[in-house]
Amino acid sequence: MSTINKNFPYGRLIFFVTENAHKFNEARSVLAEYNVAVAMIKMRTLEVQDDDIENIARIRVLQAVREVNLPVIVEDAGLFIDALGGFPGPYSSYVYRKIGLGGILKLLNGVNDRSAKFKSVVAFCDPNNNLKCFHGIVEGRISLEARGSGGFGFDPIFEPNESPGKTFGEMTTEEKCRFSHRARALREFAKWYRSWQA
Repeated sequence: MSTINKNFPYGRLIFFVTENAHKFNEARSVLAEYNVAVAMIKMRTLEVQDDDIENIARIRVLQAVREVNLPVIVEDAGLFIDALGGFPGPYSSYVYRKIGLGGILKLLNGVNDRSAKFKSVVAFCDPNNNLKCFHGIVEGRISLEARGSGGFGFDPIFEPNESPGKTFGEMTTEEKCRFSHRARALREFAKWYRSWQA
């Protein structure tokens, strides 16, 4: 766990509980825009199964704040594919581990409607149980094949509408953070957090 810098301005440091270094790097890049520093606490939280990603994020952040007794954020996200009725949605990480990119592409073989969206929820909680959630969505489509080695998870098969023809996997962290679901949720959090601490 990172050590707190006692000289850091109050309200400008938050702790991101995650085991995913890619998520942390995205958060650090976005929050820096708002002069909010973030430290990573590498810790496994409950892998909750629920149809609502906000419920998942809420349960995880409450567990995290109980364990570390610090102001923390967690993030949960899902890929929702229209032609599959929103699948894999909140089960995205499990589905990715089980069938991977190839499995999703196989499910969409011959399907013309490849529209999809990524949804993200950033949940904040402090030791006083002040809990708040922030949402981000990016619309796009599933590509015909995996492209790019950047990002993680389903990034190589998702083309955001803002950058047609280019998957998240083909983007740098800076490019992805211009309009990704996670970046949008983090920006909403950062704006609220600065005003709340003020």
